[in-house]
Parts: sequence; structure tokens; C-alpha cells
Amino acid sequence: MKIGIVGLGLIGGSIYKSLKSKNYDVVGISDSQNGLYPDITNDYNILKECNIVFVASPMNKVLEILDKIEDIVSEKTIVADVSSLKSFVCKKQYKYNFIPTHPMAGTEKTGFENSFKELFEGAKWVICKEECPESLQKIITDMNAEIIYATAEEHDEAVALISHMPMVVSQAIFNASRDNVLAMRLASSGFRDMTRLAITNSVMAEDMINFNHENIQDAVLKMYSSIGELLKTDYKEKVEEISKARSAMYKNGKNIL
Repeated sequence: MKIGIVGLGLIGGSIYKSLKSKNYDVVGISDSQNGLYPDITNDYNILKECNIVFVASPMNKVLEILDKIEDIVSEKTIVADVSSLKSFVCKKQYKYNFIPTHPMAGTEKTGFENSFKELFEGAKWVICKEECPESLQKIITDMNAEIIYATAEEHDEAVALISHMPMVVSQAIFNASRDNVLAMRLASSGFRDMTRLAITNSVMAEDMINFNHENIQDAVLKMYSSIGELLKTDYKEKVEEISKARSAMYKNGKNIL
């Protein structure tokens, strides 16, 4: 079995490195990394030999690439995109076996140079199709990720709450504080952790806003409502309840986000 990866940024590069370390036959498609290794090229025709293709390009390029490879790969080829949103890629039928997926993994860093083979260990990997080929499932679990099934709509609503809205809030917190000179001098670990997502890849952040703005707006409204509830109830009791619920999420000692 031969696996192709289109796009070798943080996610695509980590898939490449992870599968290489497990002795899979892998080739990469990348303009920026072309020629870095013998099996990395910018020639899409190499995908003709692949049984499975991961599309790991920026979201604003994914539809274009999915269309492009339709004339290259066979109808039996499994093509899985790894975009952080799913509804927009599910609106069209393709000649090949298209599987919308999303690995819930990443860092604030970008690029192939920051990718690493352990990125997906313990991560959730969402699949938005009821019938997923066993070969693709095996590849994902071989990267030590846990498969979660959901519809594209369920997925996009969920990631707005746990990923996209926190990114916007992180940026807003920093933006609201940056002009206060004393605040910036006093800022320490709490502020650093709360604003870590503010250094998210700007291209990815823009794509998230453009493709999922309605769900993000709903998520922000839910946050406003939650803040209001906290301030008008027994704050100590409510915080203790939240603390216990959050601790339960980390009971295995591993950060789920």
C-alpha cells in the first residue's frame, strides 16, 4: 500500500514523519519541500501510484486540490482531507472514495520544520463518514490516534466551541490588554497561557473565521451567557463545579486539547 500526502506543513509533515517511522511507503507533494527527500516532489502525477491520499493543504486550497486530483487518482483511491472544518468539503461528490477527517492535534507553530511524528499520539481523529475503509482506520490508529465519528455539522459546531472561539477570545484578551504598559510588565504564566492561541497561524485563523463564522458567533454568545450566569449566581459554588468537571476531563493525566 502506498500513501500520498499533499501539503507538508505541521499536520501533513507530522503524518509523513509518523508513517515513515512505522515503515509505510509514503510520498509527499509540496512546493516548499520539493526535493528535500527523494520521496517528496511537486509532481502530482506520483499520486497515481497511491492507494490512500491525505490532503493536508490550507483550507482555502483544499477544494481546488480535491478537484485537481480527481483527474489523477483512480476511483478506488481513498482520499482523506484533514481540514479543521468539514461541512464545506462535503458539498460535492467525487469520483474517488472521499473521506472527510480531522485530526484534533496541532501546536501554535507551523511548517514542516515544526512537524513531528508523535503529534497524533493520544489525539482524537474525527471521521465524518459512516463507512470508513479499514485500511484508513488502521493508518490512523497506527499513528496512535483515537477515531471519533460525527457528522460534518456536529463537528463544525463542536470545534467552534473548543478551538475556534477560544482562538478568537485569546486574540481579544491580548488585544484588550496590550496598550496597558503596567499590565504588560506584570503579565506572567496565566496571561501567557490564556493568550497562547493568539499566535495561531494567521492564514489558518482567517480560514476558520471565514468558513465557520456562524458557529463561532453562536459559541461566543454561549460564552457571554455563561459569564452572565457565573456573575449572578453563587460564584464560589459555580467555580468549584466547573473545576471538578474540568478535572474529570483530565483524569488520565493527558491534555485533551
